[in-house]
Amino acid sequence: MSLIDTDTSLVEDILAWKQRRNAVILAHNYELPEIQDVADVLGDSLALARAAAKTDADVIVFCGVHFMAETASILNPEKTVLLPDLEAGCSLADSIDAEQLRAWKAEHPGAVVVAYVNTTAEVKAESDYCCTSANAVQVVQSIPADREILFLPDMFLGSYVQRVTGRNNMHIWMGECHVHAGIHPQDVDTVVQQHPDAELLVHPECGCSTSSMYLLADGMLPTDRTHILSTGGMLDYANGSSAKEFIVATETGILHQMEKANPGKRFLAANPNAVCPFMKKITLQKVLDALRELKHVVRVSDEMRERAKTPIDRMISIG
Repeated sequence: MSLIDTDTSLVEDILAWKQRRNAVILAHNYELPEIQDVADVLGDSLALARAAAKTDADVIVFCGVHFMAETASILNPEKTVLLPDLEAGCSLADSIDAEQLRAWKAEHPGAVVVAYVNTTAEVKAESDYCCTSANAVQVVQSIPADREILFLPDMFLGSYVQRVTGRNNMHIWMGECHVHAGIHPQDVDTVVQQHPDAELLVHPECGCSTSSMYLLADGMLPTDRTHILSTGGMLDYANGSSAKEFIVATETGILHQMEKANPGKRFLAANPNAVCPFMKKITLQKVLDALRELKHVVRVSDEMRERAKTPIDRMISIG
């Protein structure tokens, strides 16, 4: 049997079990192409959080990483949330824990805590607002200008937000996504020089994002062709743009969707090695096993859920 035949059989089995379980499959933009293609909802963290909050399915199969499944569980305590591979973690979420956050808050009493959604439930429970790259600027702008802000855990996204909002009373945790941090300014510069007419799409978590902002402000990058966007924003921009060539500075998984939706356009990875091993752990076989055996269940305690839900609700309502 060929790989194509095997995949077709797996997809058919997944669809059958999905119907039997009254399940919905949510998948992040960085997942394997075959996972993206079988998903009911495909998107960035904010879009998936909103989809999880609205679904009437009994079972949510979350094809992403652990903190995303936790968020779905917080929003849907009555539903069964499954993560097909429990080893699908996140280096950024691991860069701060609740104890570290409590210590940081003690150093800045009265500060408002804005936590990127790439955090554990315990960290969210210690926060005032959650945000994603799609609405981080709007979340910070919604907080009174005289309030001190603790922004965590991504230093590149934090630097971007601080630059855009001009908030001098904003403190930034020095965490990073190891994949995005590996996309360096020189990577972008090399590809831009090779493709001078291409549109440049940069994710604010990237190691090149802060330098891109300053280069943009100093006129070193084309202002009309450089865009700092979330993954969802990148997709929307590429779909609506008349340009034929794009340089994409984020995890390479998003290229599948871009190419699928825009067959007449060319998409180039700023760094072809920007691949998240955690996002690639989930396979079709693991999705099928999760549906068939109802494994692996991700559940957040009632006490933790109540505390973490408020900042998540605020995130969903803003931007």
